[in-house]
Amino acid sequence: MIRQLCLLFALSLAAFTTYGAEPEMQVYKTATCGCCGKWVDHLRANGFKVTVTEVSSVAEYRTKLGVPNNLASCHTGVVNGYAVEGHVPAREIKKMLEEKPNAVGLAVPGMPVGSPGMEMGYRVDPYDVLLFDKAGSITVYGKYEASK
Repeated sequence: MIRQLCLLFALSLAAFTTYGAEPEMQVYKTATCGCCGKWVDHLRANGFKVTVTEVSSVAEYRTKLGVPNNLASCHTGVVNGYAVEGHVPAREIKKMLEEKPNAVGLAVPGMPVGSPGMEMGYRVDPYDVLLFDKAGSITVYGKYEASK
């Protein structure tokens, strides 16, 4: 009986710690990019454990992760095997990790004002969060409207 209780406790503890674990993301950025650091702060504030590697160019990492050039931004990340390119909000990253789509990852091309890390007062330009796959298919995964 005690052996069964110990086993049940161990399994419960393992399930709890796995379920409650922070997603771990590796981010590649240049040393001089301030908005990239602000995006990392956004991720950490939303429960991500982030490791940052400063590189001279993120192009090599973007290519290795399968991010198309037309979706490029200023930093590239990887979480649970998915690429995350640019100023993707934590909300969409968490949604992707929960849904586990058959995709390479998410991207917010360019550097839209008002996206996480690109805040400039009350101004928010419209932008889309794009889901992309190996076949080159791109779909809108999240939509952000302009501020009024």
